[in-house]
Amino acid sequence: MKMSDFERIRLVILGGAGVGKSCIIKRFLFKTYSDKYRPTVEDLYNREYDLGSVTLKVDILDTSGEMQFPAMRRLSIATAHAFLLVYATTSEGSLGCIKQCFEEIREQRADFQDIPMVIVGNKYDLTSSHREVRIEDVSEWVFCELPKLKVKVLECSAKDDYNIMEIFRTFVTLSRILPVNGSAESGSGLKRRSSAYVSASSKAKSRIGSPSIGGCEKPKDSSFLAASTSEGTSSGSGVLAGVSGSDVKAKPRSRSLIRRSSRKTKQQIQNASGAEDCNIQ
Repeated sequence: MKMSDFERIRLVILGGAGVGKSCIIKRFLFKTYSDKYRPTVEDLYNREYDLGSVTLKVDILDTSGEMQFPAMRRLSIATAHAFLLVYATTSEGSLGCIKQCFEEIREQRADFQDIPMVIVGNKYDLTSSHREVRIEDVSEWVFCELPKLKVKVLECSAKDDYNIMEIFRTFVTLSRILPVNGSAESGSGLKRRSSAYVSASSKAKSRIGSPSIGGCEKPKDSSFLAASTSEGTSSGSGVLAGVSGSDVKAKPRSRSLIRRSSRKTKQQIQNASGAEDCNIQ
């Protein structure tokens, strides 16, 4: 099943603490960057993108880099439609962390080979003097040691805004959301139509039809909320008023109305035929 078959898709970001997962998301969504580190518990962002022939509704779930929330981690993996695995090019240990994340995905998801994944090495701006992980080593692990996957390996810099947009374009390509002949029409890239930030305490009533995340704490960092606009919703109620029954499908009648109609019909038949013992089943 393609991701375009879903009404709303969920992208889950996994990786160790301090590798820049939140920086990548905020650079992509809000065009901002901060060197100040604030540990993430769980942040959820909603976006709606116009891809030309397709309108894509996306939930972006930023997860904790700590391993102290295993239940939340398992739930995020179980409800994901795509994964972004982030390591730091300046930390060899962070590569081991995403290898562990992949093993968790493989254990929990029988369809892991069909799930789009992008593996990203952040902090490319520091590689000239502090590189510890080569992209060749990551590619060798992905393409030689692992089963056949829908995956791509990139390096990026949230600080310099390098390859950030390419990460999310890659998901569109791997997911085959656009038809082959429709890629040219969307050459301008992702166009955001509406957006919303959903905290852990309010997302249950603001999101309908998408997988729910429980046991989340409200993020402490909400300084970027001013840059986010509420996701627009529309209702079709009342638009059928005054339209004849031949134009729209009749609404099912209530049981009480059916019983009244049945008694009335029964009485009319008895009066017409004179057969008082006629039973209408």
